[in-house]
Amino acid sequence: MSTSAFTILPSSHARSHETFPAAASLESALKAAIRGEVRFDAGSRALYATDASNYRQIPIGLVIPRDEADVIATVDICRQFNAPILSRGGGTGLAGQTTNTAVVLDFSKYMNHIDPVDPVNRLVKVQPGAILDRVREAAEQYNLTFAPDPATHSRCTLGGMIGNNSCGVHGLLGGKTVDGVHSLDILLYDGTRLTVGPTTPTELAEKIAAGGRIGELYASLKAIRDTYSDQVRKRFPKIPRRVSGFNLDDLLEENGFNVAKALVGSEGTCVVILSATLKLVQSPPFRTLLGIGYDDVFCAADQVPHMLEHPLIGLEGMDDLLLEALRRKGKSLGDITLLPEGRGFLLAEVGGDTQAEADAKAANIAANLTELRSARDVRIYSPSEAARVWHIRESGLGAAAFTPATSTKPAIFGWEGWEDAAVDPRQLGSYLRAIAALMQEFGYTSPIYGHFGEGCVHTRLTFDLVTEQGILNYRQFIDRAADITLAHGGSLSGEHGDGQARGALLPKMFGPELMQAFRDFKHAFDPTNRMNPNKLIDAHQPHEDLRLGADYKPWNPTLHFALPEDSGSLANAVTRCVGVGACRKTDGGAMCPSFMATGEELHSTRGRAHMLWELMQGEVLPNQWQNAAVKESLDLCLSCKACKSECPVSVDMATYKAEFLAHHYEHTRRPISHHAFGRIDRLARLASIAPWLVNSINNAPGVSGLLKSALHIHPRRNMPAFAKPYTRIKVRQQPKTWKPVVLWPDTFNNYFHPNTMMAAREVLSQAKFRILTPKGHLCCGRPLYDFGMLDTAKKYLLKILDVLEPELKKRTPVVVLEPSCASVFRDELCNLLPNDPRAARLRDQTYLLSELLVKFAPDWTPPQISEKIIVHGHCHHRATSGMTDEMTILRKTGADVTLLDSGCCGMAGPFGFEEDKYDISQTLGNRVLLPAVRNAAPNTLIVSDGFSCSQQITQNTAARPLHLAELLAQQASRSS
Repeated sequence: MSTSAFTILPSSHARSHETFPAAASLESALKAAIRGEVRFDAGSRALYATDASNYRQIPIGLVIPRDEADVIATVDICRQFNAPILSRGGGTGLAGQTTNTAVVLDFSKYMNHIDPVDPVNRLVKVQPGAILDRVREAAEQYNLTFAPDPATHSRCTLGGMIGNNSCGVHGLLGGKTVDGVHSLDILLYDGTRLTVGPTTPTELAEKIAAGGRIGELYASLKAIRDTYSDQVRKRFPKIPRRVSGFNLDDLLEENGFNVAKALVGSEGTCVVILSATLKLVQSPPFRTLLGIGYDDVFCAADQVPHMLEHPLIGLEGMDDLLLEALRRKGKSLGDITLLPEGRGFLLAEVGGDTQAEADAKAANIAANLTELRSARDVRIYSPSEAARVWHIRESGLGAAAFTPATSTKPAIFGWEGWEDAAVDPRQLGSYLRAIAALMQEFGYTSPIYGHFGEGCVHTRLTFDLVTEQGILNYRQFIDRAADITLAHGGSLSGEHGDGQARGALLPKMFGPELMQAFRDFKHAFDPTNRMNPNKLIDAHQPHEDLRLGADYKPWNPTLHFALPEDSGSLANAVTRCVGVGACRKTDGGAMCPSFMATGEELHSTRGRAHMLWELMQGEVLPNQWQNAAVKESLDLCLSCKACKSECPVSVDMATYKAEFLAHHYEHTRRPISHHAFGRIDRLARLASIAPWLVNSINNAPGVSGLLKSALHIHPRRNMPAFAKPYTRIKVRQQPKTWKPVVLWPDTFNNYFHPNTMMAAREVLSQAKFRILTPKGHLCCGRPLYDFGMLDTAKKYLLKILDVLEPELKKRTPVVVLEPSCASVFRDELCNLLPNDPRAARLRDQTYLLSELLVKFAPDWTPPQISEKIIVHGHCHHRATSGMTDEMTILRKTGADVTLLDSGCCGMAGPFGFEEDKYDISQTLGNRVLLPAVRNAAPNTLIVSDGFSCSQQITQNTAARPLHLAELLAQQASRSS
């Protein structure tokens, strides 16, 4: 590499202390004028300082408008203070266009309304905060869809998609977002409001003749068209995915002088979008997916032109490095086996009016590929298999963004910066080879994947963004990569936008005349440059305002947890979060329950990770472990561990919360409720001496209220009843020839639900297991982690290892009935005691009941069940092992079994009992689980292995949920 022609520029840290002089007065004026929420506190500013890009700029403040009137008032007041404005949707921008030193307008919480679909004209009007999947669901009722569908479709907003000109998998079906916009209702910084769309020559003349601000605007746009039309026709690449620059081609006369389309992709630099009317397209009701394997990704790219001869609605590509990244994380391992043989892959989708028609199209393509012998392997997928394969492709960004450290390899971070170029699909193979050669020259690696059918390629390159030389190398690389892209007739951006990552490279692509045209375009709408300034046009340099930077020196305190995948650094751990926002989905899975309940960025996994990252910088958020804003963000975390499995980069917020609270309370007095709930095992042990007496006292009039008040328990919550523990019940001896297993007496089932322990003993006996029970009082300490009582938790674990050591040496399986206790042994144990070899043994020898039966008793047959079964999976069960074995056992009973996609039940140990968390808990319970239980047919069996989950059900319904062990034992008893 030659000496860099670039110089180091200020990072985000150098500018983190800059403030807007009139911020306090601006905040007061906004609070007095709008119904929505105005937040200028340090926590909110830290929360919105970054997006999914490499950039970080501390905003002036945050406004969450409730309606259009709020937006209009906000713009009016910002204009009075000359404050810049940034419109933001899901915050998943990859080029830095959704971070700025400005007043941020977050439309996602309230302004997300979707009007009824007009199926005749195939139109629908939406507010900017509307989520794409909700729009598509509404349209699918009429076999229609909004075709662009980025991987973030479950949480991206239409306002953000319009700002970026987003695309996605099905561009072949309906193009880019610009192709789906009919009209826009917009607001200018000067307060002018108008609706824009296609404009006939007569209408254009009338608007100009009418004069005023609108006439002036249209006159300026006409002048731009007339002056630069030849240059636009000449220099705008004729490819499917030209997203870079402003859409001046839509002002051309042959394109209908469409001002709405011209504004698509302007990244909030020109106007505020109040609403959009979208064009819908026919959605094939049936689809079939093919997986095609090649020797490498370059061979796959070479075959794209041939594949485009077929009637495809989507054509994606990826290489084997993406699969390797998933394997190193232990994600999608079963799904990966569905892919064909090869090291480069195409995923081709066809549609039809019937499944037979779609299948026939797929079979025809497969036969053609076999005849040509151009592919190593071809597979046609069923609908359920296709969903799993698509999940692999949609995991691309997260898989490539972070690969955890091992004992021999450091963690690998992949960054955006050259992740979105697009070329003519016919040139794709040549482009990939040239970019791969450049990557090799600079020593960078990355999976390669993307929308190959439209020539759009995604990467996450291993840039060094923390040393001066590394940053200069990055800047030089993207400069040369731009040259390669343009040599292939391409666009610097294919769907992610220009923002700051590519804005300064636009002169290479468009030349000085069109750059002036772009300035004129922005000036026509925003003459004072207050709309998202220094993005896209006259942008800051790509290596400026970096979130990391050469002066990145985070605080690295001593921790309780080892965090081996992050080299023992909490700063590294929270840097994993690259802002992809999967935690902001609300339609399925368990992550993130507190966001599902509140719609607040602060209470999403991403929001918490960003707050902790800012804490590690000490620039916006002071006071380290005592910072109140960070504690508030963690307060509603249910420690469900869903992020550990569902987050693409496996952010482990339950662990980070426990670590934070452990240090927070080193010098702060704990509430008494922490001790009562955290050490519930000790209270339960005492209560077990006379459980009937304790239960009577707990429920006595007056005493119950005082107890709940002292422990901050909500009045509507009932105290769980203590029982005679299983460990004090005399049981029959079993044959010593049976395989030994340790039945773990967890606090919840031992002291509250001993019938579950007895049922498990019965089932294990039927499967010819000899049950061993540990001597003495033991507890894994699960509730301790909720409150950060980690010193006590370590003592609990060391005692367990001492007691179980003889059986651990014999490799005796340890059966744990409570999923949250099993997760302690599988997760927290080795993280707290990484150097104790006994910890790893216990981790590897821990089994839930279903797992033990599947692995060690494959010939055991469960009793047959005729009733319908509804299953709710505990969050920790789903996160640390999955529900596969549980469902295998239940389906062997012959029953009609349904696994609810119910997410977190909302109880989450002590969380749902706490007075200030009750409403959140009930909201989560009523999202899926409780309605499913209430609406279940009579005699339906409810299976819920988690103690907390069962409490949520019994305290809100008349149902009596069963642990798997109870269900199997009861049915076996009935059968006999």
